[in-house]
Amino acid sequence: MEDTRGKNDERSLKRSVMLVATFAAFLTPFLGSAVNLALPAIGSEFNTNAISQGWVISSFILASALFLLPFGRLGDIIGRKKVFTWGISLFTLSTFLIIFSWNIASLIAFRILQGFSSAMIFGTSLAIITSVFPPGERGRAMGINITAVYFGLSAGPVIGGFLTETLGWRSIFAVLVPVGLVSLYFILKKMKGEWAEARGERFDWKGSVIYGVALSAFMYGFSKLPSATGWILLLAGIILAALFILFEERIGFPVFDIRLIIRNRVFAFSGLAALIHYSATSATGFFISLYLQYLKGFDARSAGLIMISQPIAMAILSPLAGRLSDKKNPGIIASVGMGLTGTGLLLLCFINSETPVYVLILLLLLMGVGFGLFSSPNSNAIMSSVEKKHLGIASGVVGTMRMVGQMMSMGIAMMLIALFMGKQKIDPATFPQLMKAIKTGFIIFSILSVLGIFASLARNDKLKRK
Repeated sequence: MEDTRGKNDERSLKRSVMLVATFAAFLTPFLGSAVNLALPAIGSEFNTNAISQGWVISSFILASALFLLPFGRLGDIIGRKKVFTWGISLFTLSTFLIIFSWNIASLIAFRILQGFSSAMIFGTSLAIITSVFPPGERGRAMGINITAVYFGLSAGPVIGGFLTETLGWRSIFAVLVPVGLVSLYFILKKMKGEWAEARGERFDWKGSVIYGVALSAFMYGFSKLPSATGWILLLAGIILAALFILFEERIGFPVFDIRLIIRNRVFAFSGLAALIHYSATSATGFFISLYLQYLKGFDARSAGLIMISQPIAMAILSPLAGRLSDKKNPGIIASVGMGLTGTGLLLLCFINSETPVYVLILLLLLMGVGFGLFSSPNSNAIMSSVEKKHLGIASGVVGTMRMVGQMMSMGIAMMLIALFMGKQKIDPATFPQLMKAIKTGFIIFSILSVLGIFASLARNDKLKRK
């Protein structure tokens, strides 16, 4: 009887964690993809150029990336549910505040707060899933979680485009407030447990500050390239990163255990593969949104319906890929996915203003298949390669690689727009320059994908032996 009750409790906990994690996984990607479609409307209302519009995306990514690793570690120490709950609460609040933005500066400020809160969510969510689900069920659970991410990406362009056209861009944020409140209810009422395997260990505040300053300098510097300021900040970020590594090696309870990279080849190369993959793909939505609305003349709603093809493919394949990674070498599956994504990016280099829409849809579908095959197996490889007390750190690393990759991708995109267009507004006179920036971006992303394939393959022999 007692055994039956224990099994029922375990099943109930798994369902609750899966439900809450799925809710949370939906929020940020939905918002990101919806905001991509709303950028021209935001730019029109606040009279801003393409670079300022890019910062509506980049400010969120930068803030999130800075705090993912520290919050992952903090969750290991004080409890992952606690940090996760704070994240959902603050995310809902910041989303509500964005509705009342009065200029581009206030919008970016609230997006920074949103990014800060999202770091609490994604710095702990994968760690909670890994804590609750055993290895044989973990890939499937991660597949479902990542499906929610891609469902958010799928719904974002459609719903975001519709809301932008009918009620204005602010309505995108308004509809997410009740979603956040529902998520908070389920966390408090249904999710039992805390998961703090590193409880009692000290939190590394000094290391966290060095890490934050180093990452800020690197990412902001990257976004300012090719200016002299950009190069100086980039170099400063690299030097501070080296100091961070030296500091972390010498303390008892580091915010990031450097040994995970030095001694754990699977962890190191899986993280590198994730970084490269997101660097090569994240600005695709930004470029395609500008391409469809400016160069092809589609409204936000129509552009959203076209762009939905990629995340739909992701959503369909992610749970299948996750389940497959429980049985087969996840590194091989992820490498195949990376290869397909790279192929799609290479073919996008050849698009122009005359390219038929169906060709673009086929290429987006190809990239969606590749992304769907990559994400779940790669995350499974990372999370399964560390012991329980490091799960928060591992979850933070997954999120950090995603956010840093997204920031680098957007940095490349904004740099190219600055090189080809300067601070000119996007209009028919600058359409040729915009097309050159987009095509050059896809060439760079294709090259990055090739490097990502090598990084993904480098860990596969270790995974096979495991």
